[in-house]
Amino acid sequence: MRLHRLDITAFGPFGASQSVDFDDLSAAGLFLLHGPTGAGKTSVLDAVCYALYGSVPGARQGGGQGMTLRSDHAAVGTRTEVRLELTVAERRLEITRQPPWERPKLRGKGTTVDKAQTWLREYDATSRAWKDLSRSHQEIGEEITQLLGMSREQFCQVVLLPQGDFARFLRADAEARGKLLGRLFDTRRFAEVEKHLAERRRTTEARVREGDAALLADAHRMQQAAGSAMELPELAPGDAGLAEAVLEAAAVARCTARELLAVADCRLTAAESAQAAAERDLADARELDRLQRRFAEARERAARLAERADEHRGAQRRMERGRKAEAVAPALELRETADAEHRAAAAAEEAARLPLPPALAEAGAAGLAAAARRAAEELGGLEAARRAEHRLTALVEERAGLDRQERADDDVRQEARAWLADWETVRGTIQGRVDAAQQAATRAEQLALQREPVRRRLDAARQRDRLADETEEARRQALASAEDAVAARAHWLDLKEQRLHGIAAELAANLTDGVPCTVCGATEHPAPARKAAGHVDREAEERALAAYQAADERRADAERHLGAVREALAAATAEAGDAPTARLAEEAEDLEREYTRTRATASGLHAAQEELRRAEREREQRAAAQQQAAVRSASRIAARERLEGEQATLEEELTRVRGDAESVAARAAQVERQAALLTRAAETARAAADTAQRLKDADARLADAAFRAGFDTPAQAADALLDDTAHRELQRRLDAWQAEDAAVRAVLAEADTADAARRAPADPDAAQRAAADAARRLREAASARDAAARCCAELDRLSAHATTSVRGLAPLREEHTRVARLASLAAGTSADNERRMRLESYVLAARLEQVAAAATARLLRMSSGRYTLVHSDDRTGRGRSGLGLHVVDAWTGRERDTATLSGGETFFASLALALGLADVVTDEAGGVRLDTLFIDEGFGSLDDQTLDEVLDVLDALRERDRSVGIVSHVADLRRRVHAQLEVVKGRSGSVLRQRGAG
Repeated sequence: MRLHRLDITAFGPFGASQSVDFDDLSAAGLFLLHGPTGAGKTSVLDAVCYALYGSVPGARQGGGQGMTLRSDHAAVGTRTEVRLELTVAERRLEITRQPPWERPKLRGKGTTVDKAQTWLREYDATSRAWKDLSRSHQEIGEEITQLLGMSREQFCQVVLLPQGDFARFLRADAEARGKLLGRLFDTRRFAEVEKHLAERRRTTEARVREGDAALLADAHRMQQAAGSAMELPELAPGDAGLAEAVLEAAAVARCTARELLAVADCRLTAAESAQAAAERDLADARELDRLQRRFAEARERAARLAERADEHRGAQRRMERGRKAEAVAPALELRETADAEHRAAAAAEEAARLPLPPALAEAGAAGLAAAARRAAEELGGLEAARRAEHRLTALVEERAGLDRQERADDDVRQEARAWLADWETVRGTIQGRVDAAQQAATRAEQLALQREPVRRRLDAARQRDRLADETEEARRQALASAEDAVAARAHWLDLKEQRLHGIAAELAANLTDGVPCTVCGATEHPAPARKAAGHVDREAEERALAAYQAADERRADAERHLGAVREALAAATAEAGDAPTARLAEEAEDLEREYTRTRATASGLHAAQEELRRAEREREQRAAAQQQAAVRSASRIAARERLEGEQATLEEELTRVRGDAESVAARAAQVERQAALLTRAAETARAAADTAQRLKDADARLADAAFRAGFDTPAQAADALLDDTAHRELQRRLDAWQAEDAAVRAVLAEADTADAARRAPADPDAAQRAAADAARRLREAASARDAAARCCAELDRLSAHATTSVRGLAPLREEHTRVARLASLAAGTSADNERRMRLESYVLAARLEQVAAAATARLLRMSSGRYTLVHSDDRTGRGRSGLGLHVVDAWTGRERDTATLSGGETFFASLALALGLADVVTDEAGGVRLDTLFIDEGFGSLDDQTLDEVLDVLDALRERDRSVGIVSHVADLRRRVHAQLEVVKGRSGSVLRQRGAG
């Protein structure tokens, strides 16, 4: 990174615009920034840092930075601005920053705040112009940080070397050094590793504790299952030996539970035997009680049978009379059937005679049958009249149909006449559409031939206009390329001429004492030519030549492109002519619209022809329909006359037949009802006479059957006769008495029952109580045995689960032990970490060792080989080790703490440390070359000899093509350093005065 120019306006103590030309100051490699205290020397460095990072170094930041950066000496209308031009990563950039600005309102009173503004531009060597890259604060910040490869804190420590900070660094303890090195080398990832290991340790410890808590929960459940047979270990989750203690207690509980199960099994066996004996005694008692009650019940049943003996004998006699009466039952049934039929027939006859006229109410069956035949004959005569009546109805409907057809034909004739009257008009209209469509089709064909030439001419005109613009652009590019080629050639010739002027210095660079000169042959070289500022070497000349050749090739390419575009323009102009493109486009649009319109009109030709053919077919159809309607109307006249004659004849005949009835059907219904009544009355009269004769015959047969069965009268036989229900009930009673008698005799004859009756009365209740007590004792024993079995099973299950948990916890315990050792080792608290050095401190110690080695290379020169900086990882007191810094004094050969250095020694030691730190941070940041460095204060503590040695070291930096700026107010430095930037303070603000090396 090399600074070129810095412009400051209204910034810090500078009220007006000030500029710093770093190229002029850096020509000699070493320049001085001086001025009185408070003039603003450090503000120049603040402006550089603000331009790059948008903020000043941390020690000088404050709240509301945009307002604090503004100069109190600035005019009201002048805005604070910092512009820095630099080269980094072979790119020349310009950064402009304006902090927020509180200014007066343009209209009205009061103030308003303008937002901060940032611009980033890059110089394009080809076009020799600045090119805008971005105006985004975030994008510019990311771009600068990426190019420089370091943060603002690193930049302030590496480029703006603050000697006071490094003097404190030399005297600081390990913790303060760790904070500074941590900011510079970004060791946060190692701190994150420590944090991650600590978090892993807490996580694994929590998982182990959770596993132990679950194991203790299983132990508590085993204790609940085992009762007082298990004692829990007095250990907490995470304690060593917890798993073994729980498994040992579980094993003891399982053995105790199995012993209790064996005892419960023995008690259950004894209870089962006692319960079986009690059940047998209960069964014997119940059987004896049953037999004794059976014998007593049989004696009671026998006594009840003796009491009902007379009733049984009467039932037997009643059953015998019923069997005799069964012989008379058919005659009785026949007589009852005949009597019922006679009564029904008489009632039907009476009901059938009620509707008859008085003249026939007393007529016999023969008279009624004759009257029914006469009514039937009259009904047959009315059937022909009924058919005539139906025919008359059909005639009326037929005449109505003829009338409807006549009206329909009249409508057809009228519609046809009306349509045919407008036929010529319709035909003329459709024919006109057909003619117009045919003309449009012919016109469309003509326009179609004209479309393509017009389109080609329009396309050529558009291409002509585009190529005209391209020609102008190509001409400008060709002219610019020619100018660039001329400029490149002139630059190459200038460099070549400069190289020729300085060729002596180039040849002198290869001269060696005692070796002949390649030009004059002399072996002594008393005054070899020196390279002046701005010397041009062979490589620069060749680069200029290559640039000229490339520019000339671009010029030739641009001229060839211009010739090709001009040829295409001439071809397009030849085809399009000089007519304006807009007019050609308008003509093409008019032609297209007319073509579209004629095409649309021509597209209706087929439809119009089809419509004309349909209209002609419809005319023919309507004329034919009109003629057919006239023919049908003439044929209906004869049919109407025939129907009228037939209708008059039928109406006369029906009037005679109907009589006083409304219609033939009504008269037929009257006659039909009368015939039905007469027929029914005749049939019921004959049925009543037949049933009377059958009743008389049944009475005679009944009297004969009762006499033969032994009954004096048929009534006695009827009383003795049993119906099915009475017979079944009487038979059931007889059978039940006999079955009961047989059962009682059988029970009384049983030997075991009679033997039981002779024994003492049984006591089943006592036996039941004894059996219940035995069953209760059995249940209690079974429950105790089941509880013991469940306890064993639960203990086995919980023990297996605890064993599985212990096995699963083993890897977690191993992981926790391993992670805890790593975390303690990284945190510096482990006994294995003898120096109690944290991981981050270990990395920083390696970086500090590199910084000490780089600083020693310069410290040896500054101290004339006396002092060497070394890194120490010894512990100090009870603290942690790793960031110690000692100085080795070559005069005494002893190593002592850097805090024992004197003021001057502290300065050049801190300067060497700052330069060494700059080298290490630069390498750490990606090897970005730092061509401009600033060293802030501290030179006043040096004597002349030490100051000369320090300046020699700084000259060594200059030899590496670096420029070093010394910020100091030491007067002696003004004589030693010729390139100076002076800060002069005054009442209206500070100003800058610059003086180059010449």
